[in-house]
Amino acid sequence: MNTQTNLPEVFGALADPTRFAIVERLLKEGDLPVGQLAEPFKMSAPAISRHIKLLENAGLIERRIEKQWRVCTLKKDRFADLHQWIERYRTFWNTSFDRLEALLDKQQGEEDDSSR
Repeated sequence: MNTQTNLPEVFGALADPTRFAIVERLLKEGDLPVGQLAEPFKMSAPAISRHIKLLENAGLIERRIEKQWRVCTLKKDRFADLHQWIERYRTFWNTSFDRLEALLDKQQGEEDDSSR
């Protein structure tokens, strides 16, 4: 899966509070049947199925059949892709803040020198 082209879809899938909660629950509890995932939500089975399908299409989860249950699993490799993307921006911002701090320190030093 190409991370660069699918990130908007991934972020779009995670932007919905219900889908985010589903992902959080799978992260905390591990693989779960769809019925168990649906329990805390006040919505119909077709509505939950649409949320799960969207998460599946975004590559964040996969479903498999175990006996009579459809079990959802997080696709951890997609979260590694997200981590890489976020890490690039974290590095950018840390570098920017370091440059800003150096500039402010320099300006403070110049002000201290001029006040003597």
